[in-house]
Amino acid sequence: MSRPPFSPTEARAARLRVGMSPDQVVAAMAQLGMDRPPEAVHAWESGTVAPSEIELFALADALWCPVQALMARVPSTLREHRLARQFTADRLAQRIGMDPYDYARAEAEHRWFGNDRQTLMLADALGMRVDDLLGLVERGAELVSLLHEAVEGRWKSYVAPLAELARADDRAVAQALRTLHREYSLFNERYMGHLVARSGDVRLKEIAVERARWLRDLPERFRLMAAHGG
Repeated sequence: MSRPPFSPTEARAARLRVGMSPDQVVAAMAQLGMDRPPEAVHAWESGTVAPSEIELFALADALWCPVQALMARVPSTLREHRLARQFTADRLAQRIGMDPYDYARAEAEHRWFGNDRQTLMLADALGMRVDDLLGLVERGAELVSLLHEAVEGRWKSYVAPLAELARADDRAVAQALRTLHREYSLFNERYMGHLVARSGDVRLKEIAVERARWLRDLPERFRLMAAHGG
């Protein structure tokens, strides 16, 4: 799973607001059962690495601030709403009576597979109206579909609709799509190159798996790139 959205700037600002040193932050996190060295706080605040989900939760508690403040964004996906409520995927799946694999698949594919009871319980757990929850998932599925079409075809025609869905600047979206389209094209070039060269099935399968992983992470990468100007 990719690292959660995280703002190094907001993390440092939150720490300074409560007057804590990195040593004090890790001491507070240790009391919450999360042992990390002070170097971890420096790495997070410098943007060298982002915390994992459980590290993000512990950091927010240690700094006495909402997780959403450290994410520095309004939740726009099922995963982001879950993170803002400090649920791990397994814990939320257990709470709504859903198989963890099915719930994880719903987040990854931006589709909802739950029954009526699970939908009601999910909306309650996330503090949302059912209509808003279903609308969120529907918009996520539309964004994924448009992104796939954009990287596979003429990306320029998808700038406006994707900018509207992601609530991002057109220029930032255009820059993100240009980069992502180029990356996807390289996958196809590599695959066709190995196919023409009659490379072994193992190598072709490796490229296909790598491309599938890239496509799975595409929505989150796009959102981050669009939010930060590509």
